[in-house]
Amino acid sequence: MTSTLPASVDPKVLQETLDGRWAHIRRDARENLHDPDFLPTYGETMQEARERVTRAAKTLADSGRVGYGFPKQYGGEDDMGASVTSIEMLAFVDLSLMVKAGVQWGLFGGAMQLLGTQRQHDRYLRDAMTFDLPGCFAMTETGHGSDVQQLRTTCTYDPETQCFDLNTPHQAARKDYIGNAAKDGRMAVVFAQLITQGKNHGVHAWLVPIRDEQGNPMPGVTIGDDGPKAGLPGVDNGRLSFDHVQVPLDMLLDRYGQVAEDGTYTSSIDNETRRFFTTLGTLVRGRVSVGGSAASATKMALDIAVRYGDVRRQFAAPGEDREIVINDYLVHQRKLLPALAKTYALHFAQGELVSTMHDVQTAVHVHGQEIDEQAQRELESRAAGLKVAQTAHATATIQMCREACGGAGYLQENRLPHLKADTDVFTTFEGDNTVLLQLVAKGLLTGYRDNFGSLDGWGRVGFVADMVRETVLERTAARALIQRLVDAVPGRDDETPMLERGWQIKMFEFREKHSLEGAIRRLRKNSTTEGMAPFDMFNSVQDHVLKSAQTHIERIVLEAFIAGVDRTEDAAGKELLDKLCDLYALSTLEADKAWFMEHGQLTPARAKTLTSTVNQLLAELRPHMITLVDGFAIPEDWKAAEILLEEADRQEAMAARDAELRRINGEDGRAGNVEGTATAVDVPPGQ
Repeated sequence: MTSTLPASVDPKVLQETLDGRWAHIRRDARENLHDPDFLPTYGETMQEARERVTRAAKTLADSGRVGYGFPKQYGGEDDMGASVTSIEMLAFVDLSLMVKAGVQWGLFGGAMQLLGTQRQHDRYLRDAMTFDLPGCFAMTETGHGSDVQQLRTTCTYDPETQCFDLNTPHQAARKDYIGNAAKDGRMAVVFAQLITQGKNHGVHAWLVPIRDEQGNPMPGVTIGDDGPKAGLPGVDNGRLSFDHVQVPLDMLLDRYGQVAEDGTYTSSIDNETRRFFTTLGTLVRGRVSVGGSAASATKMALDIAVRYGDVRRQFAAPGEDREIVINDYLVHQRKLLPALAKTYALHFAQGELVSTMHDVQTAVHVHGQEIDEQAQRELESRAAGLKVAQTAHATATIQMCREACGGAGYLQENRLPHLKADTDVFTTFEGDNTVLLQLVAKGLLTGYRDNFGSLDGWGRVGFVADMVRETVLERTAARALIQRLVDAVPGRDDETPMLERGWQIKMFEFREKHSLEGAIRRLRKNSTTEGMAPFDMFNSVQDHVLKSAQTHIERIVLEAFIAGVDRTEDAAGKELLDKLCDLYALSTLEADKAWFMEHGQLTPARAKTLTSTVNQLLAELRPHMITLVDGFAIPEDWKAAEILLEEADRQEAMAARDAELRRINGEDGRAGNVEGTATAVDVPPGQ
C-alpha cells in the first residue's frame, strides 16, 4: 500500500500539540530537572536510594517547583493543573522521587490544604512546602485498603481533655504502606472513624505528629519499616500504629465536619455517604497524578524500544546480505505502533482530565464557589477510569518493550527493568483498578447520585428499579465535531470504509451502550429473583458491570484523541495524528472483535478486513516511528539507557564496515562472501 502521509513531519509540531495547556511547565522541567540526584541510578542499595531521594526532594523544594497547587498567600501559585503536570514530568526522571513528591506535596500537603482551615494552613503549610515538615498520608490499613469507609482506626473525642483519643484496635487496623513513614515523616494526616458523644460520624482526617525534632517516635506511636519492595526503593514506606494517642481538638481537619468543645458534631453535608465522598473527592489530584505518571513511564519505555528497534538488526532476508532492522518486521510493528497510538490517545484524554480538574478545583478552592457536586463526581469518575486505563497500559506496554529489546531490555543499565518494577504498584495504589472500574460503572448506572461510589445497596430492589431507564451516552470532547462525523457515515455499517471516523465512533458507542444496558437488564432480573441474596444480585453480573466501565473509558479516550487531532494546526502533523488515531480506534476494535462478531456488528469477512486494515496502517506509520517518540521530547540524560548509546555506535560501525565491504567487493568480486561471514560473526541470532 502506498502511504498517503507526508514524507516527514517536524517532531516539534507533535511536541507542541502534546504539551498543551501547561506547556510552560513541561518546558521548565526539560530545561531544569538535571540534578544528578534526580536522574536514574543503578545498583543502589535501598538505604542509598532513600538518602538520595530525600536529598532530591529537598532540592526540589528549594527550587520552588513544588508550590504550583498551593495558595498564593503561602508562596504558591493556585494552579492545580500545573501541579499535576509537574508531577507527570518528574515521573520521567525518577519514579521514586515522583512518589516521594506526590506524598509530600500532593497527599500530605494537599490534604492539609483542601481538608483543613486557615489556622492549620498558617501553622503548617509553609513548612510542608519547604520540606522542613516531612509528612505522611496515613489512610490505608493492613486489613482495609480499597474499602476506606470501613477503616478500623478510631479517634474518639473527650470533652474533658478537649482531645481525641487516636487508637489502633488491632493489627489489621495498622496503617500500612505509608510513604515517608519509615524514615522521614514527622507528621501524618491520619484517617480514622470520628466518634463523639457516643456516635460514629464516619471517616475524617487529623494532623498527628509521629516523630519529634530528633526523629524519635512520639509517645504512643509505633513506627515500622515495610522494607524492600519490588520497586520504588527510594520511597520509605512504613507502618504506623497508635496506642491511645492524644490529638488536640484543633488538629482535626474540619472543612467538612466540625466538633465543638463540648463534643457536638456539625457538618454542612448531612448525608454521611455524601460527606465521605466529598472529602475524598477533594483529593482526586493524587489519582490524576498517578495516571499521568504511569503515562510518562510508558512514553519512556516506548522511546527506548522504538529507537533500539530502528538500529538493532536480526536475520537477513533471502538473497540479501544485510540483516533486517527489527522495526521493519510486521510482528514488531504490531507490538510497538498500537501501543504508541494508545499512548497518544491517553495523553490527550489526560490533558482534558487535568484541565477539568483544574477548573473544578479552582472554582471551589481559589474563587470560593460552592461545590458543583455533579461536576465533582463526573471528575472523580473520569479520574478513576483514566487511572485504570493508563496504569494497565503502562504495565502491559513496559513489559512488551522489555521483551522487544531482548536480553538488553533485561539489563538495569537500559532503564526498562526500573520502569517495570517502579510502575507495577500503580495498578493497585491510589485505588485498586478493579474497584475503580466498579466506581466508574456505578456512576454510569446511578447518574452520580448520593450513593455514587459506594457498593452498599447494589442488590436492593429499590436501587435497581431506580436506575436509569434509558441509556444516554454523554459525549465528552468536541461534541459538535463528533456528532458531525457520526451523521456523515454513509450507507450501511457493513459497507462503510473502516477508516471512516464516524463509523469508528459508532462502533465504540454501540459497544458501550449495549454493555451498559445489558448490565442493567441483568441487575433488574436478579432483583426480581425470589430468594436471591443482595450480594449475589450484584456479584453474578460483576463481569458485565466492569465491561460497561471499560467500554466507556475507551470511548472517551477516542473522543479525546479526535479532539486533539482537530486542535492540531500544522497540516502535516494533523495528517500523521489522524492516521495514528485510526490505528488506535481500529486496533482497539480488533482486540475485541470477538465481542463485535458475537453481537452482529462484524461479519467474519469484515473482521478479516479489520485486521488487514490495521496492517496497512502499520505500514504507513512505520517510517514515522522515530518522529512519534521524538514528539515526547524526552531529554537524553533522562533516558539513562546505555542501549541507545551502544546501538548508535554499533550502527555507525556497521555502516563503516558495509562501506568498506562495498569497496572491497568493487575491487574483487570474490569478496562478496565477506559480508555474510562478517554478519555471522557480528551478532548471533538471539544475542
